[in-house]
Amino acid sequence: MSEAATEARGAERDFVVPVFGQRANLREQVTEVLRGAIITGAMPPGELYSAPALAERFGVSATPVREAMLDLAKEGLVEAVRNKGFRVTEPTDAELDDMTALRMLIEVPTCADIARRYTPDWDGRIAELRVVAQEIIASAESGDLISYVEADRRFHLGLLELAGNGQLVAVVGQLRARSRLYGLDELARRGQLERSAAEHVQLLDLVQAGDAERAGELTRRHIGHVRGLWAGRTEPA
Repeated sequence: MSEAATEARGAERDFVVPVFGQRANLREQVTEVLRGAIITGAMPPGELYSAPALAERFGVSATPVREAMLDLAKEGLVEAVRNKGFRVTEPTDAELDDMTALRMLIEVPTCADIARRYTPDWDGRIAELRVVAQEIIASAESGDLISYVEADRRFHLGLLELAGNGQLVAVVGQLRARSRLYGLDELARRGQLERSAAEHVQLLDLVQAGDAERAGELTRRHIGHVRGLWAGRTEPA
């Protein structure tokens, strides 16, 4: 067995290798998969991963994997280790609490404001987000956690884009990228992940109805679930 294959054995146990599609940007596809694997804990904190090992596991060249790892290093999910590869970082409980507080301060009033200012001009965008919301539900039902995390990310950032503040979306994207959802697998096994997934459809309904108060409250509750998962609890907070 080659050295790369030996290094990849841990990854083989931790997450299912995806079938990469025909999208032009393979780097983006690899980044999405690795980000999801780190956030869900499939690639544990403290573990070292080399680009050649992961590339062999994925059946792709090392270049898009190395580029993806560099992108994830900018997001704070991994750190480069000279001549060895990349180590998955581990945020402290205090850092996770701080990130949750920031998300509450940003996303709750923003979602409420989007609902308050809702216009029929946004109907097309909401229709697109409903498709993503169904992807989230389908991923929850099938237990595909990496797809769940990526669809969830696209949904929330896409909804926040309606606020028209690119800097706000970028900040929330960075906070979400540094998150950890170690309890997702247990929720999926218990059939409880679908409940959280369904909240995405409910949020769109409230936004489209112009119900600012309930849209904000649902956003607050939804983010609270996330902190519970960070803490390793198997029940939503």
